[in-house]
Amino acid sequence: MMLRRLLVFIPLVIFVTVAAFLWRGLQLDPAELPSALIGKPVPAFSLSSVFDENTLLTQEQLKGKPALLNVWATWCPTCKQEHEQLNRIARNEGVTIYGINYKDDRAKAQDWLTRYEDPYVLNIYDDKGLLGLDLGVYGAPETYILDKDGIIRYRHVGEVNEKVWAKLRGLMQDLEGSGS
Repeated sequence: MMLRRLLVFIPLVIFVTVAAFLWRGLQLDPAELPSALIGKPVPAFSLSSVFDENTLLTQEQLKGKPALLNVWATWCPTCKQEHEQLNRIARNEGVTIYGINYKDDRAKAQDWLTRYEDPYVLNIYDDKGLLGLDLGVYGAPETYILDKDGIIRYRHVGEVNEKVWAKLRGLMQDLEGSGS
């Protein structure tokens, strides 16, 4: 008899447990995926420039001042949406933006940057996606904040729009103010 009463509560306990996990999941921001690289340098790489396959770029060139590192591609519709915003950030606010052209065609990327303007100080051609893999990229676009030493301080997955930029700007200003 006691066992029957106990068995009645098992579905209730399972339901409450599943509901608690689902409730917790609804509280998470899907644009804030955790990254094991926060607080670590950009992974080592040696890849060519989008505009010149004979020019090799490395992680050392991403140092000097706080910057955005933006993963983009011509096949990515959200990248097209955010591109105008990136141009405004670079042009109007003087923010250094580095690009990683992710799993793309070099000629299409060059045409894109010529047609829609180029907000990037450097543009790394990651045609095989190996740097993206090392960064833990889920897909384009993704944007990282780097400090002056090339250390990853923040990761944003998705479009950089006005609202997102307001948050990123504050984080960048904190880095500039702290001398990092």
